[in-house]
Amino acid sequence: MKAKSIEKYLVLYLPWALALLFKSDPVLSYFTAWLGSILIFYLTLSGWLVPLPKDRPIAEQLMRPIFLVQIIFAGYMAVTTIFYFLNLIGYVDFQKINDSYFVVDQQKLELTAMCQRYYVLGHAAFVTGITVFMKYPVKRKYTVDQEKLANTLFLVAILTLLSSYLFLRIPGLSQFYIQLTALSFIAGTLALAFAIPLKKLWNIVICVLLYISNFYSALVSGFKEPIIVSVLVLGIFLYPNYKKIVSIVFVPALLLLFYILPTYNSAFRQSAWSDNVNADEAYKIALDETLAGGQSNWEFFTHRLSEVDMFTEFVKSTPDDIDFYGFKLVNQSVTAIIPRVFWPTKPSTEELVMARVYDAGVANKFSNVSAKPAFIVDAYLSAGAFGVFIGLFLYGAIVQLISIKAEQLFGGYILGTALIFSGLFQIFWRGLSFEFLINSVFWSYVSMLVIFRIFRATGILTKI
Repeated sequence: MKAKSIEKYLVLYLPWALALLFKSDPVLSYFTAWLGSILIFYLTLSGWLVPLPKDRPIAEQLMRPIFLVQIIFAGYMAVTTIFYFLNLIGYVDFQKINDSYFVVDQQKLELTAMCQRYYVLGHAAFVTGITVFMKYPVKRKYTVDQEKLANTLFLVAILTLLSSYLFLRIPGLSQFYIQLTALSFIAGTLALAFAIPLKKLWNIVICVLLYISNFYSALVSGFKEPIIVSVLVLGIFLYPNYKKIVSIVFVPALLLLFYILPTYNSAFRQSAWSDNVNADEAYKIALDETLAGGQSNWEFFTHRLSEVDMFTEFVKSTPDDIDFYGFKLVNQSVTAIIPRVFWPTKPSTEELVMARVYDAGVANKFSNVSAKPAFIVDAYLSAGAFGVFIGLFLYGAIVQLISIKAEQLFGGYILGTALIFSGLFQIFWRGLSFEFLINSVFWSYVSMLVIFRIFRATGILTKI
């Protein structure tokens, strides 16, 4: 790394250093760290830190880690906490509560500011890992026939969907069902984006049907993320050819989803999960309640949009009451990779993860709740601030290296990053506990190599 580059990288860590300097004033410290993440987004996405890849127009490379993965992962991790913090200092629906009726929880305020400092440190380390290994253009080893690309994507969508159902029927291999279902969705959406400008009628019809099916499955899943991802991915794939339409339609649509989904999901879960109403009926009930309106989503924005409240509980107990875990969580993650078919008595990954949740008092072991720590929380639990720096640097580096490897093997950005990386490694968009993330990434990498062999054997890929 050149001396000038090192100086630029140091700028990424200035917000963390300043926030640490202001830690005696938690409000000032929090906002310094929070705005620091906004600054990091600007420094990286503007090309100030390192030049952005020039092998493709920006609109045609949005699935690369520096763009989509950073925006979703770091945005969810570090930016969404603002609502929780505003709530702490006495705001509800962005309106200040009368001070005579509101008392600030000073300890919670200080813990939240501390967590935000870890978030901005993690964000800086994450983009450092990405940009250090961001070498473009990628030297491709194989190529794909561009004229057949639209049909190739269409076939991949159909075949991976059919294959996913086969894995669903094989005990112990359900994670491959999840991988292939995600890959089929990405392939189908990408195929649709290719088919529309080429006016391939039957491809368009079948891909639209696949997309509607996936979108409906997301609506009745009980989770918000699949719905948002469905719209976001389609918008990104259509953007290069239809910039104005996407800007006019998809951006407002995403904002609307963020506003109405909390109400919809809450109503759906109540009907489907608590009242045992079938999914189709629960969907209709939830839709009616959402359209009726009149409900505040402040509770969602403050306590469910971000995971900072849970992070504060871990920070409060570690290392004061519970020592740092060191390499224990990494070791557990390695054992989690081994398929249960080869190790029938393998400890439950869910129980391993939840053990530290119960020990920290984040949740009661007798309650029916799953409160898995985020990746940055596990990094902190392993070694404090140093763990956050090393963990998030490695996270960014691995994300970038896998994306580059995919482009090398699959003939460039479209099949490499847009299809294979985005389809198999979506777990990077959110980041989960060490055990779940490392297991998923390992087997997704294996799946990538298997798919590569299939593409070579069928002639989809030819050596350069």
